[in-house]
Amino acid sequence: LELPLKRLIVGGMNRVFEIGRVFRNEGLDTRHNPEFTEVEAYQAFGDYHDMMELTEAIVQGAARDALGTPTIRVGDREVDLSKPFRRATMTELIKENAGVDMHPSMPIDQARAIADGLGVRWLDVWGAGKIMSEVYDASSEHLLVEPTFVMDHPRETSPLARAHRDDPALVERFELVVAGRELANAYSELNDPVDQAQRFRDEARLQAGGDEEAEPVDDDYVQALEYGLPPTGGLGIGIDRLVMLLTGVDTIRDVILFPTLRPEEGAE
Repeated sequence: LELPLKRLIVGGMNRVFEIGRVFRNEGLDTRHNPEFTEVEAYQAFGDYHDMMELTEAIVQGAARDALGTPTIRVGDREVDLSKPFRRATMTELIKENAGVDMHPSMPIDQARAIADGLGVRWLDVWGAGKIMSEVYDASSEHLLVEPTFVMDHPRETSPLARAHRDDPALVERFELVVAGRELANAYSELNDPVDQAQRFRDEARLQAGGDEEAEPVDDDYVQALEYGLPPTGGLGIGIDRLVMLLTGVDTIRDVILFPTLRPEEGAE
């Protein structure tokens, strides 16, 4: 949904959203189904701080309307969604949970050594920023039970996000994590066509080096940016994961009517 909706902002619509079924060629596990439901929203002249406020309002409103209370149960804990969500940078969370200091500008050998010490695999084509993101995934995400905005991701892992206003090695991006699961992803949108074209070229290099999560090149989108995208905040929320949170279930299959299933053994 992302690039077409941002084309609408280029075309003059100030606020757009869509709730739709989307497909990603991913494997199956308790959090992933190849076909899922997502809401995406974009606001001209907004940024990722505005998207945090919008995300908080959506999640809190969904809990009140669906359950009649902002309090949910996560395992044996009660989580009050009505309180302001915690805001923490990825660097802070890695330090808090893994006990190491990481930044995308650090020497690649140091980043690889930290990853090796924590048992985190890496690819030769990855820079320190991508390795840092993998260390966060392994050390921190599963520990975040209370709602947490994980802010300020490495530039290397966020090809569509605007560079951070205070640190060009980072971008203005957040993920909302609750109960150890990512519920939302948002950022201040990159609106510089020259920078965007270079980011796509960098992604193509990562793809060639075996990174299956790298973004495909989209020259038409770069051309749209050349017409002019105003400063924009963008947000995506996984509806199935939000329903999982509100209903207290542990697998995404329980909230999708016709989930993707593995073939039966012996079936042709």
